[in-house]
Amino acid sequence: MANIIDIAKRAGVSVSTVSRVLNNHPYVSESKRKAVQDVIDELDYTPNRLAVNLIRKVTRSIGVVMPYNNNQAFDQLLHGVLNRSVEYEYSVMVLPTKYDPQIELSYLNMLKNKQLDGIVITSRSNTWETIIPYTKYGTIVACEFTDHHEIGCAYVDRYASFLDTFQLLKDKGHSQVAFTTARGEESTSTSLIIKAYKKIFGDLPAGYHISDCHSIDDGLRVAQQLLNMEVRPTAVYANGDEVATGFYQYARSIQLKVPDDLAIIGQENQPVGIGLGLSTVDHKLVKVGEQAFDLVIENSQNKVKIPYHIIVRQSI
Repeated sequence: MANIIDIAKRAGVSVSTVSRVLNNHPYVSESKRKAVQDVIDELDYTPNRLAVNLIRKVTRSIGVVMPYNNNQAFDQLLHGVLNRSVEYEYSVMVLPTKYDPQIELSYLNMLKNKQLDGIVITSRSNTWETIIPYTKYGTIVACEFTDHHEIGCAYVDRYASFLDTFQLLKDKGHSQVAFTTARGEESTSTSLIIKAYKKIFGDLPAGYHISDCHSIDDGLRVAQQLLNMEVRPTAVYANGDEVATGFYQYARSIQLKVPDDLAIIGQENQPVGIGLGLSTVDHKLVKVGEQAFDLVIENSQNKVKIPYHIIVRQSI
């Protein structure tokens, strides 16, 4: 296999000139650049990109740590990162964890080994105390608020959005409100929504919070459970428009009218919810992903808050 010494000999130039050509260095004459390129083409030479990256100390690649790749919220965050990556000619590596702390650490070690320039963490399983030491190897940006100065973040004020949503339902005359989440109380987001619920409504009735909800099927399953309770909720705040759609479908199947018998509000303004006229809380996650990418390539530890928007349609 040819190497740059072989190319230099055949092209009649120095090894440093070949290196400059491979790295697109401007200070190479056109005649020498052409001679080197002709030999490269003749030998079908491909440089070792990892070695080149180590020399340049930049990979133009970032990683996106995300627990799942079939979740509407994480898909929107990734969409935002990809939007910017195309614009700035970066490659993106998707790093799924299923919330396994060891898998997450293996991805952080990719930063340590100079395989990535930076990492966007959409949702984490390790503590910040575990993650922060890796910031000396590259930029780490979170899609949640953190006051740790080593970590930049693009975030939405989730607690404020939960408060506003529950207050909206209360103002609509609802006091029996159930809600769903993706994870249990090990999740910061779940802890915040429970805190917001208690601030607006007081004690949380048994069975009015159900976790592990991600899809339309989950919404159908949970709706069957909640809407057959002796004291059933009159309103539901679902943790996604797909989950909200499951509630809508089950409510209609048992002849409940939306919103007269059951008010429904979801999250993230998905096409399925738009089509059904479901109210939603749009956390602008595509924008969060775009901003997170910007922070990574700027090596920034800034804290950037993205505003959310509650969209009221005919379901509440």
